[in-house]
This record gives sequence, C-alpha cells and structure tokens, in this order.
Amino acid sequence: MKRSRLPIRQLQRCIASKVHPSHPQPRPISTISSPSPRPAATQHLRIPRTCGTSPKRTYSTAVSASELLFGQPVYETHPHLLNAGELTPGITAQEYHERRAALCALLPPDSAVILRSADVKYRSGAVFHAFRQESNFLYLTGFSEPDSLAVLRKTGEAPGDYIFTLLCRPKDPKAEQWNGPWSGLDAARDVWNADEVGDIAHLGTVLADALKGVGQIFTDAERSKHGSETSFGAMLRNVAPHAPAFHALKPHINSLRAIKSPAEIANMRHAGQESGRALTAAMRQHWASEKELAAFLEYSYHKAGLDGQAYIPVVAGGSRGTLIHYVLNNATLDPSEMILVDAGGEYGTYITDITRTWPASGKFSAAQRDLYTAVLKAQRSSVSLCRASAKMTLDQLHRVTERSLRQELTNIGFDLSGNAMDVLFPHHVGHYIGLDVHDVPGYPRDVVLKEGHCITIEPGVYVPDDERFPKHFHGMGVRIEDSVAVGDDNPLILTTEAVKEVEDIEALRT
Repeated sequence: MKRSRLPIRQLQRCIASKVHPSHPQPRPISTISSPSPRPAATQHLRIPRTCGTSPKRTYSTAVSASELLFGQPVYETHPHLLNAGELTPGITAQEYHERRAALCALLPPDSAVILRSADVKYRSGAVFHAFRQESNFLYLTGFSEPDSLAVLRKTGEAPGDYIFTLLCRPKDPKAEQWNGPWSGLDAARDVWNADEVGDIAHLGTVLADALKGVGQIFTDAERSKHGSETSFGAMLRNVAPHAPAFHALKPHINSLRAIKSPAEIANMRHAGQESGRALTAAMRQHWASEKELAAFLEYSYHKAGLDGQAYIPVVAGGSRGTLIHYVLNNATLDPSEMILVDAGGEYGTYITDITRTWPASGKFSAAQRDLYTAVLKAQRSSVSLCRASAKMTLDQLHRVTERSLRQELTNIGFDLSGNAMDVLFPHHVGHYIGLDVHDVPGYPRDVVLKEGHCITIEPGVYVPDDERFPKHFHGMGVRIEDSVAVGDDNPLILTTEAVKEVEDIEALRT
C-alpha cells in the first residue's frame, strides 16, 4: 500500500524515525546527464547516505541542491517561495500523492490515467507566451514543464495502490544553455516522486510498458481531430491494442477538483487578499486612463508576491462597462463616469476573481448611487447563501439573485416587462473557481454546494441606450463580484479587502 510510504521516499528506517508525513525528507538525486539510456543496473546512480535531518538533498556530484537549476522552483533553490515539503506554493508533496490516490480509488480495476502536459504557446513567430501547465496535469503531479506525460496505473483496491510514471526531458546542458533549465529524469523521480520515469523522446516504448495489462484508459488527450485520428491517438492505439475502451477523465477528476482542500483555499484567500488590497488602493487614486490603472494593478500583484494577473483584466470607463468582456483597456477616463474593473491575481496558480465599480471622481452621483446600491443589495443577499446549510446550487443562486435584482430595479423606476431582465442581466451569477478562472469545465451548476466549493457571486446590470429604461441610467454598467469559499454555516469571502460599500468607497478620497 502506498499510504505507508511517504511521497518523497527514503529508506524505511529513516521514514520511521525522522520524517513527519507532511514534511518528508527527500532522498538524494543523481544529476549525471546522459543523452542515451543507461544500463538498467546503473540507470539511477545515487550515493549512500545515513539518516539525518538536513533539509538539503545530496547529489552524486556533491553539489548542493541550492546551487543547481531546475525547471521550476524547488524548496532548496527558492526557499522564499516554497516551504519544506511543498512542490508548489502551499501544496505539499503529500497532498499531490493523496490527489493521485483519490483519483485512482474512483476508477475500476486494471485501469490507467494518461495526462499530457500543455504545449508552449506562441504569440507570433518565435515569440512565446509564459508556459502554463495543463490544469489536470498540474493538479495531479505539481510538475510544471512542457514535453511531459504522466501515467497513473491502478494496481489494487487499497488506498494508494497505483504506479505513477512520469515522462519528461532528460537533462541536456547544451539545450538548456539556450532555452533555460529543466528538471530531468532523476528529479522527476526524487523530487516529484514518480515511481517510474522515462525520456519523453521514447514515449511509445515507455508507454507500452506502462500500459501492459490495462483494460481501460481514462484520458482527455486529443485522440482525433476533425474526424481524423491524431498522431497521439494512433500511437495510443498501437501501444495499447489490448485496451478495449477509452473514457473521458474529466468527469472523475472534476469531482475531486471542485471541492478545495484547506491548502487550496488558503492559496485562494492569499490571492484574494492581496488582489483586494490592490483594488482598494486603486480606488483611492485619480486615474487618467484605463491603461494606467491596469498597469498599476498588475504591478501591485507582483509587488505583493503574487504570481501575476490571473487573467486579462477588464478596465472599463463609462459605457464601456456595459461590454462584459471589454479588454482593450486603452481609453481615457472621464471623471463624471464610473469605472468597472474585473481583475485578480493568482498565487501558486490558484486564482481570484473580483469585480468592483466605482465613480472616477471618488463620489457617486445620485443615479450612480441608486444603480450601484441595487446591485450591491442583490450581491450581498446571494453571498450570504453561500453555505452548505442553505442547500443551494449555483443555478438556484442565480434565480435568487435575479429575483432580488428585479425587485431593486423596480424600486428605482425600471420597467422590467418582456425580456428586460435578459437585456440588463445577461450572464449567470457565478461560476466555479480554482486553478482556472472558470474552474472544472463541464462540472454542472445544479450540484448542491458543499463546504469546500469555491465560486463567484457577480450580479451585474448593464443599461443600454434604450428608451424602455430610465434615461439617467443609460450607458451605466455596474458589476460587483467576490470570490467565495462555501462554508458549512457561513461563507468565507476570499476577496473582502476590496471595499464595496458606498460609504467606504467615498471615504477613500476624504
């Protein structure tokens, strides 16, 4: 059983006497690079070591791990970003192991999971975007490099009965001089805790061995496109001809990812806290342009220690706030209008999603205050229902929000006959959040919310130049959004540092 084995494994006598499960002591890694496969007897060279409590790994080259380069931060090289035992900020190696074990426990006997890493995306020509790992791959491995593939092979019914195979690029000093460092096969085993490792260049051979005897394969990797088999699909068919069935992985992993662990919620709370502070700081100031405001927010995220922005923000002045996904962010700002900002940072790849609307002048006009207050009342009411004891679904929360908005808008003079509400409030009140802004795609909105679900609540009203609606509201867009972790009896608002009460917003400039 794997449960008796720590995620970063050592000699059993060391584990029993020295290592706490949440902070396992890593075993030594060989850093010897070889462009070709080594003989089985010498494939993974290590030097003997005695049981100790040093937090640093030792290597066959006698070089401290802190002096080496990996493809992503590790504790020894980036102790300012990671704590001991963490593979990514806030998430320990133990938690990654438990995620893999939980997924395999959901699957039938003699099954396997195949996950492909994301590809490097190119902006233009040879100019590439910053690499972002495929979310399910990251969720199960913590490994954030392209040109990788992971296989989980279920081996029994006991908790943790699985084999984790990780294929990636072997160390190549010449290539890394041009492209930057990557971690290599030995680190894949000893840092990321793969049971078996392989060179991604030998994918077919390694995958054939990993899938021997497998009856069912779960994967979301693209096996066909536009009615034709992809090269990866053809390779899978060749290496696993015995597998009678392929199944979608998404429904199984979504059920795990949708309920966040305390560590995941802590990451999202940190992202929400710092992002909220940045938004409140922005409300204190006068801004001449959308671009200047957008730059301030992104800078603030980095300065606060976040990874950066979670998504391209909406920074919209005046009537541009009625365009739900306006991201040009290049217009000047009029002091007589409102500013709508939908923006958030991320931490450890976990995101926050916030929207705030405020008067560019710092003080609401009468019409601005009325419309803003109508949306705020509906938002407050729906946030209060983000608790397991309310037994609500996202779809039910949407209907509650719509009824509340209808009442508040009627009170300030709107005629809501016909399709008026569809025009004024055209989107859903919320979505799931986590590693992705719209997390766990395909996970239904009719699931009763439980403790650990993380969602947004974001009612909005966007008033077009339409004679059906009061003229003094024309061209106004108001959206108020918080990220919320569902609690048992109370919601945890992850973004509370972003002020939203009318009095608090106006007090920022006094």
